[in-house]
Amino acid sequence: MSDAPEYDPTTTTCPQCAVGCSLRYDEMTGRATGIEGARVNRDGRLCPKGIAAFEGRDEDRLTTPLVRRDGDLEPVSWEVALDRVVDGIEGVRERHGPEALAFLGAPRCTNEENYLLQRIARSLGTNNVDNRARSCHDATAHAMEARLGSGGTTNSLDDLREADAFLVAGANPAERQPIAFDRSMRSAVNDGAALLHLDPRANRTTRLATHHLAPHPGRDALAVALLVRAILDAGLEDGAFVAERTTGFEAFARSMERFDVAADAERAGLDPAAVRAAAETFGGAERAAVVTGTGIEDDEGATPNALLDLLLITGNLGKRGTGMNPFRGLVNEQGASDMGARPDCLPGEAHVSDADARMRVAAEWGVEPPAEPGTAEPALVRSFGEEVRGAFVLGENPAVNRLDDTTSERRFADLDFLAVQDVAPNETTAYADVVLPASAWAEKSGTVTNLDRQVQALRPAASPPGTARHDLDVLCDLGARLTDADFEYDGPSGVFAEMTRVNPLYAGMTFAGVVDGGERWPLPAGASEGTQVLHRERFRTGRRRASFGSMTAIASGAAAGEDESVGEKLVLLTESRVDEGRPTADDATIQVNPADAARLAVADGARVAVESERGTVRLVADVTDDVREGTVFAHASVVDPLVGGGRTLVQMEKSRRRRE
Repeated sequence: MSDAPEYDPTTTTCPQCAVGCSLRYDEMTGRATGIEGARVNRDGRLCPKGIAAFEGRDEDRLTTPLVRRDGDLEPVSWEVALDRVVDGIEGVRERHGPEALAFLGAPRCTNEENYLLQRIARSLGTNNVDNRARSCHDATAHAMEARLGSGGTTNSLDDLREADAFLVAGANPAERQPIAFDRSMRSAVNDGAALLHLDPRANRTTRLATHHLAPHPGRDALAVALLVRAILDAGLEDGAFVAERTTGFEAFARSMERFDVAADAERAGLDPAAVRAAAETFGGAERAAVVTGTGIEDDEGATPNALLDLLLITGNLGKRGTGMNPFRGLVNEQGASDMGARPDCLPGEAHVSDADARMRVAAEWGVEPPAEPGTAEPALVRSFGEEVRGAFVLGENPAVNRLDDTTSERRFADLDFLAVQDVAPNETTAYADVVLPASAWAEKSGTVTNLDRQVQALRPAASPPGTARHDLDVLCDLGARLTDADFEYDGPSGVFAEMTRVNPLYAGMTFAGVVDGGERWPLPAGASEGTQVLHRERFRTGRRRASFGSMTAIASGAAAGEDESVGEKLVLLTESRVDEGRPTADDATIQVNPADAARLAVADGARVAVESERGTVRLVADVTDDVREGTVFAHASVVDPLVGGGRTLVQMEKSRRRRE
């Protein structure tokens, strides 16, 4: 199957983050240039990562299918490889049932590819489909879905510029999403808006901040609760909004009486005066917005729920320049979830238990999806070789995980069958029974959805090398072989058209409209344009009012991270993983507070050994006030060997010279 391009094949959407800048591939230099008048980067600017978007795409490419024979992966034809995949998946399903299968997608796949992957999984009778990036913002998305009805950003980048105050929590958008940061926040701050930065570490975003609250690690929720208490103390709550758009305020206000700004600020590691000043700034703003990152994620969701309470009490939802706005990191993180590549929701955020949603999907597919939620990716991987006996992995590398390195090899080796579709060999393909060569970003066509819910076109600038095929074609082939359903499509546009019929958020979109500049969800059928500001009259739950939460657990210290007894160890801070801009092993640094460096007799620039329960890495000490005492910070890619589930504690000492 092929899909003739309907557009200029030299322009596409940047693959380096979730902002979604438009760029053009320069065949002469192999580099990218921006496009004036683009929907996101209107001035044509690109960040350094975007300029280098196409570099290194041919390194270590897989160009032909591989099948394991006598322990070794050997080149085979596509027919042989696909037959082996079908036999492996069908064999597991027949012996152990559909719940013994797992399908793992990725944000680096297009909307259409993620849609087909989840359609295959559910047509086979399982909701065990997920994408790894979803867990990066899982607590925030869950809190927003439960209380507001949607996990998407409430406001667009355009109207965020109208905010009078921003609270950036656990995020560093000035470095991670610089084009979005400059467009929405920097321009507003330059015009007089305030920026409050809630983060244990000072970083590039802090440079523009008018207030920096650096709580002890794990005390973010407490810090937000103290902002709420200080707003109540100052009488800055929005009484009209609370009365008209919320429920449960009286009980919530009583739960806030447990807090004392002066006493609890010390527990959080904050200055009470700084908390009150920040609260007066945020509570006194006519329009205030929250921007979040992975730094606020915790198992209980205490911090994102506290942030929602902060927005409700100040009336900062449902209007321009306000809202709860997760700045996702990887390209198409939002789109992968929109397409239903998650275990609990069908395309369009409808829960799998929603009978009407299942019937809508069944009318299109000819088969009804299961009503019980599947298992999320971390738990699926933990059950490899036990409850899960077979897996299909698309564009992901789950063998690199934070679970338990000592058992990772056994888990993957104990699978009855594993198929991996990727562009290059990795830790997961080493265990695969079948490896299918995938198409790289520059070779894909279709659509992706950026961090502010805008659906954009992806255009191929090159063809897959060797006998490699487009991922969409491979998924259609597998769907037709594994099910009795029709998987014949007229390329990405045909898949997109079907998706709009089962996904109410995209119902009014057309592929041509996306190609012609992009469209934003929700765009209901018959509407002329998408919605920039969610929750204006009603929340996405369908209700006019949203409920307040409870701060009881935070007040009692029972929320995640409240155990601060770390002794002589240091709390390791990292930012979310990206493939770009990672330091080399020789120049990777770890930031250390001067007080900790003095206590450990570590000099600036010295090579140090950093050790956790999982292993040891050697880095160069960067002694700086940017991290608070008791914490250290390093790039996620270089400290992955140290990081497990939850908070990571490390010891550090001057490294002994190793023999060459």
